[in-house]
Amino acid sequence: MFKFLKSGFQKLKDALSKTRSQLSLRLKALFSKPLDDQTFDQLEQILYEADLGSLLANDLVEQVRLFLKKNPGAPFDQILGSMRERALEILKNPPKVQAKDPQDKKPRVILIVGVNGSGKTTSIAKLAQNFKEDGKKVLLAAGDTFRAAAIDQLEIWADRLDVEIVKGRPGSDPSAVVFDAVTAAKARNIDIVFIDTAGRLQNKTDLMHELEKIKRVTTKIIPDAPHETLLVLDATTGQNALDQAKTFQQFTPITGIILTKLDGSAKGGIILAIYEQLGIPVQWVGVGETAKDLMPFDPESYVEALFDIIDK
Repeated sequence: MFKFLKSGFQKLKDALSKTRSQLSLRLKALFSKPLDDQTFDQLEQILYEADLGSLLANDLVEQVRLFLKKNPGAPFDQILGSMRERALEILKNPPKVQAKDPQDKKPRVILIVGVNGSGKTTSIAKLAQNFKEDGKKVLLAAGDTFRAAAIDQLEIWADRLDVEIVKGRPGSDPSAVVFDAVTAAKARNIDIVFIDTAGRLQNKTDLMHELEKIKRVTTKIIPDAPHETLLVLDATTGQNALDQAKTFQQFTPITGIILTKLDGSAKGGIILAIYEQLGIPVQWVGVGETAKDLMPFDPESYVEALFDIIDK
C-alpha cells in the first residue's frame, strides 16, 4: 500500500510540474529580494497566473502578509509553508454538495457531464475499468445520442473492458436510453451505472434542460438517483473550467469533479479556485493516458506537490 501511495504521489507531482515550476521558481526569486509593497503585488500576479483566481490569490497574499508580520525575516520555505497550510485549510472545508449512498445499495447511478473535448468518454471508461477491477458489475449508458461518434466510442470501450452497455440510435431521445439503462441495471443486479451525456458548449440551455430531463427519468426508476453527478473538466482550460463549473451547477447540483489532462497543464491551481468559490470537490484527476492514471484526488498530496520547493 505504501508503494502504491508513493507511486501515486509521484505521478501527481510529475503532473503538476508545470504549475509548480511557475509557482515555486518565481516565488523563490521574488522572496530572495528585499520586501516592499511591490513584492505583494507581484505575489498576487504570480498566483493569479497559476490559475488560482483573483479571490484566492488575494487570500493567499493576505496569508503571507500576516505570516511575515508575525515572522519577519522568515526563510522562503516557511513562507511557502504558510501558503501550503492555507490551501489545505480551504480544501478541508466541507463540500457544499455531497454524493448520496443508494437506499437500496445498488445500482449506484453516476451522471457524467461536461463539454465536448474535456475527456468525458475516456474518463467514463477509466472509471469503469477501475471499478470493474474492484469487483463491481458496471453498465454504461450511451446518453450522448447527439453524436454518433460518442456512441461508437463508448461501445468500443465497453467491448474492450467487457462491460455492459445500453445505447440507442444517433439522434434518439437520450432520456429513453437512460430509462432503458437504469431499468436494465436494476434487473441485472448491476453495481454501478455510468451515464454519458451530451457535451456541446455549456451555454446551450437546451442541452442543460436535457440534463434535467435525464435526472427526472432516473428518479422515476430509482427515487434517490442520480447518486452522483460528476463534471469532467479539462485542466488546460484554466479559468474557463471554473466558468463551466458555474454554468453546469446552475442546472444540476455537481457532487464532484474529474479534472483531466492535469499532466499537460500549467493551470493546476484551478482545483483550489473551484473549491474556494463553488465548494465542489475534485474527486479524480487525470495524470496520463492509462486507467491507472485516473487517480482519486488527495488534498494533502495535491497541496504538497503544488507548493513543493524546486531548487534550480
